[in-house]
Amino acid sequence: MNVDLYDFELPEELIAQTPLADRTASRLLSLNKATGEVRHHMFPEILDYLQPGDTLVLNDTRVIPARLFGAKRDTGAKAEVLLLKNLGDDRWEALVKPGKKLKTGAVITFGDELTATIESEGDMGERVLSFSYEGIFNEILDRLGQMPLPPYIKEKLDDRERYQTVYSKHEGSAAAPTAGLHFTNELLEQVQAKGVDIAFITLHVGLGTFRPMSVERVEDHVMHEEYYILSDETAELLNATRQRGGRIIAVGTTSARTLETVAGKCQEGPITAMSGWTGIFIYPGYEFKLVDALLTNFHLPKSTLVMLVSALAGRERLLNAYREAVEHQYRFFSFGDAMFIY
Repeated sequence: MNVDLYDFELPEELIAQTPLADRTASRLLSLNKATGEVRHHMFPEILDYLQPGDTLVLNDTRVIPARLFGAKRDTGAKAEVLLLKNLGDDRWEALVKPGKKLKTGAVITFGDELTATIESEGDMGERVLSFSYEGIFNEILDRLGQMPLPPYIKEKLDDRERYQTVYSKHEGSAAAPTAGLHFTNELLEQVQAKGVDIAFITLHVGLGTFRPMSVERVEDHVMHEEYYILSDETAELLNATRQRGGRIIAVGTTSARTLETVAGKCQEGPITAMSGWTGIFIYPGYEFKLVDALLTNFHLPKSTLVMLVSALAGRERLLNAYREAVEHQYRFFSFGDAMFIY
């Protein structure tokens, strides 16, 4: 399959630059994956699509202020670091700017309290950095770092918490699981009042999910791995949902990828708790094993995320829904509106 099959026209003015003041004020487009029927709603109307016995699966990862601005120690030249993956022992996989000047052995300083040494370089331009500091790394990062907003967002984010879900808990992501940004605690209480269970998984989102594809054939693309955790409690909820005939509804592509990774490892048996790294790449032809429905935002043309939602809804139906979203001037990407595929 050619990557160009997943391209579509998107006027730049539809790329949402700032979050809405009210999380639930977003619009919601629903797509019936069996019929292709598209309907238009406000986000709180998601309640109309949820049924007693369903389980909503949320990703409770928390975004870290992963963008750091410093200087190359030997020249004083400006340097930028974007932390992607915690490798342990104060070592991180990261992207750096300017890449041509920051090679193995280079030392970057961030004020007086943090220093990074580049240990190695990867095939895709990433670096492995070793950090030196005194104190607690996360506290230093909180002081020095900025939220790693995607490059298509040009506006400054006034409130860091608007790039976190209200249920975010476990720090480790380089980007938000944006489908969850539409929920408030009050709306989640209404979900539970309908007899819908809420389950949590953790997947620490890396930028590989959002990177443009550099290959022409879909099948040639290799995903970056991301760390996930699925607990005993969530495994029990998923098994109970299956047994009673309820639907498993993933909130976001990160939840969907985690659920499908776990399902693949459990084969036909019951879901069990597990953690590890996943590089699962879902595109049309894939048969979903756990995910029955998906709440998601609108994604970049020719991205792996458009391919994932196409695998669930069908490429033609998905692109038709996107065309209708453009006609109705929905807001796209991280701070944009939502879509429910059922």
